[in-house]
Amino acid sequence: MPFLIDGHNLIAQMPDLRLSDADDEAQLVMILRRYAAQRRGRTIVVVFDQGVYGHPQHLDGYGVTCIFARSPQDADAQLIRRIATVPNPREWTVVTADRQVAQAAAARGVRVIDSRTFAQTLTNLARLPRRRADSEKPERAPGQSEIEEWLRLFGDEEDDQSQ
Repeated sequence: MPFLIDGHNLIAQMPDLRLSDADDEAQLVMILRRYAAQRRGRTIVVVFDQGVYGHPQHLDGYGVTCIFARSPQDADAQLIRRIATVPNPREWTVVTADRQVAQAAAARGVRVIDSRTFAQTLTNLARLPRRRADSEKPERAPGQSEIEEWLRLFGDEEDDQSQ
């Protein structure tokens, strides 16, 4: 089941994220990537209001596609346009607390989950202890490509401190 998510709307409901953080979008995307990975093949499209100047806007990958609208009004309009054109609307889920977006989804037969409810789901999943079955391989150290991805998203603190 693919998801269409009102990004900043969801960030506002996440207990450990703040809209005032310069990297709030990247933080949410990393959480959504873990969520998508736990549900193999899950597709997530997240629409954000305008990004912060200089913020990396290429956060796509690992089952998550990110779209940055030009203004908060454009984000809602973007969500409503996408709802109107999704194939097989009954297979999609929209995550939002915005009344107009939720009404557009419901009118098309798209399932709606309130942002607060979905934030709780994400928070609960993050708190679950990871159990390793005896047949599972032990966790491995991150590879060079994963390290480079994190540095690209969050920057290299050593470089930032030396400037």
